[in-house]
Amino acid sequence: MVLPGNFSVQAGISRRTGSRLLAAVLACALLAACSGPRAGAGAAGQPRNGGTMAIGIESEVDVLDPQRAGGWVSWRVNRQVFEPLVDEDLSKPSTQVAVPPPRPGLASSWEISPDGTVYTFHIRPSVKFHDGTPFDAAAVEFNIRRTWDKGFQYYDAKAAGQTTFVWQQLKSISVPDAMTISLTMKQPFEPFLRLLAQGGSGSTGIMSPASIKQYGNDNVGEHPVGTGPFKFVDRVRGQRITLARNGDYWGKKPYLDKVVFRPLPDPSARVAALRANEVDMIAVPPPDSVASLQQSGFQLSEGAPPHVWYLAFNMNDPIMKNKLVRQAINLAIDRQGMATNLLKDTVKPAYDVQAPANAAYVANTEAYGYNPDKAKQLLAEAGYPNGFSTKMMTSVDGSGQIIPVPMAEYIQQNLAKVGIQIQLDTSEWISYLSKWAQGTPPGVGWAQQSWGMTTPYWLYIATSATLKAPNGPNVGGYDNPELDKVMQQAITATSESQAVELWKKANRIVTDDAAIAPIVNDKAPYILSPHLHGFVSPSEEWYDLNTVWLSS
Repeated sequence: MVLPGNFSVQAGISRRTGSRLLAAVLACALLAACSGPRAGAGAAGQPRNGGTMAIGIESEVDVLDPQRAGGWVSWRVNRQVFEPLVDEDLSKPSTQVAVPPPRPGLASSWEISPDGTVYTFHIRPSVKFHDGTPFDAAAVEFNIRRTWDKGFQYYDAKAAGQTTFVWQQLKSISVPDAMTISLTMKQPFEPFLRLLAQGGSGSTGIMSPASIKQYGNDNVGEHPVGTGPFKFVDRVRGQRITLARNGDYWGKKPYLDKVVFRPLPDPSARVAALRANEVDMIAVPPPDSVASLQQSGFQLSEGAPPHVWYLAFNMNDPIMKNKLVRQAINLAIDRQGMATNLLKDTVKPAYDVQAPANAAYVANTEAYGYNPDKAKQLLAEAGYPNGFSTKMMTSVDGSGQIIPVPMAEYIQQNLAKVGIQIQLDTSEWISYLSKWAQGTPPGVGWAQQSWGMTTPYWLYIATSATLKAPNGPNVGGYDNPELDKVMQQAITATSESQAVELWKKANRIVTDDAAIAPIVNDKAPYILSPHLHGFVSPSEEWYDLNTVWLSS
C-alpha cells in the first residue's frame, strides 16, 4: 500500500524556501534533459497530440476520493486528477535519480520557521478546479479540516483515518490572505513536506470543496473533481475508468486526449489484452512472460521504487509473541530463491525493513539470509521443536502485490520445511485493504502487505505503538517503547546526519526484534506497446502521464 526517502533531499528542502526550489525546477524545465528519456522517441519522431491510451492494471481501483482511497493502484489513477501542495518530480527514471526530488505542486513556494514548527505555503495563482471553481487558500483549508478537524462540518472520519500520519502533529491553521495558508505543528516534524507528496494510504490530493458540498463525503468519490492534468469522464466498475485531457491545466498539458484504466486482475488476461492491442501498457506482467514479450517487440520499463513486500507479525498471537519464533520465520524464507526462481529477477531480495534507495537503509543478510537449520534450532529453543500451525493473510491481487498468492505459497513451502504449517487466508485487493486495516485477527500469525515511502518515516507509520490498528496502519500491534523513542528523536532532529543515523538505529531495533519480515523489493515492471512513448518509471510507486504519447 500504502512508501524510502532520500533523507538528504528531504532535509535539504526543509532548510530552503520552496521559491528557491521552484526556480531550480523552472530552470531545469528549459533543458530537454528534464523531460526524461522517452522510450522510442528517437525512432518515432516528435511527440504528437491526441489518441487514447489504455492501461491494463492489476486490480480494481478504490474510490476516486484521494483522501479516502488506499493502495498505490488507486493513487496512480487519482494522481492524474488530483494534486497536493508539495509534489515529487517524476520526470526522470530511477537509473538517473535514486529518489525523486520534491517540487512545488499547488503551492508555488513555502517557508519554514527557524524552529521547524510553522509551514507557510503560498498558493499557486490562476488555478481552477475541473468544475470551474477557483483554487485558493480557503480550498486548501477546507481539505485539511476535512481530514483533521473533528468539529468541521465536512469532517470525514474515513479520510482522517487514511491520512492520520500526515496531520497528527498539526496544531492549528491560519489563512492570512486568499493565497496564503500557515500550518503550525505541535513540534518540529521533519518528514512533513515529503509526506504531503505521498499517496499509498490516503493522500493530501486537494479536492473541489464545491464537489464535496454537493455530493457529500460518501458520494464525492463517484464524482471526482481536482485540478490535475486529466479530469474524470466516467467509471464502470470492473471494466474501466476514463479520464480526459484537461485543456485548462495550469502546467504542461498532456499529449493524450484520454486515458482508460482497465482493471484486469488475471495476469494472463493482461498479457492477452496487450498482445491483442486492446491496451497500450500493462502493470505487473507475469514474471515468466517478460522475456517473450520483449522478443515480440514490446518494451520493458522498470525502476527501483521504495517498495517492500513484507509480513507484519501479529504481536497479540501467543506464538508470534515469541521473538525466537519470529526470527526463525525470517531465517526459513528463501528470499533469493523467490526472487530468482519464482519472480525471474523482476524483484530483489529484501534485507532491511526499508528499501535500498532509502538513506536509512541498513543491509542485514545475517537476520534475513536463508538458514533453515538455524530456524529449526530457534524453534526448538522457543518450545516448538515440531513446529506449529497458523494462518497467513494476503490478497490475491493489488498494487505492489506482484503475484501474492504464488509468493505466499512459496513461503508456505519454505516454512513447511522447518515444521511450520501455513493456511492461506486470501481476499480480493479492495476487500483485503479493509480487512487488513482492522488489524491482524486472532488465529492469524501475520498479514502480508507491500508498502514504503520516499521518507524513512514510513517505519514509524508501520511500527509505532501510537498507530496501532484499527486507528492506524500498525496492523500487527507492535509496541516497543525504545523504538518509539528513537523514531521520535529522528522525527524532530534538526541535523540531517543525526536524523539518518537515528532512522538507521530504528531499523536495527525492528530487525533485532524481528517485528517485520521483509521479503522482496519490487522493480515495478511495466510492459509497453511499441507505439507508446514518453513513459518514465521513476523511483516511486506511481507515475505521471503528461509526457506520454502515441505514435499511431
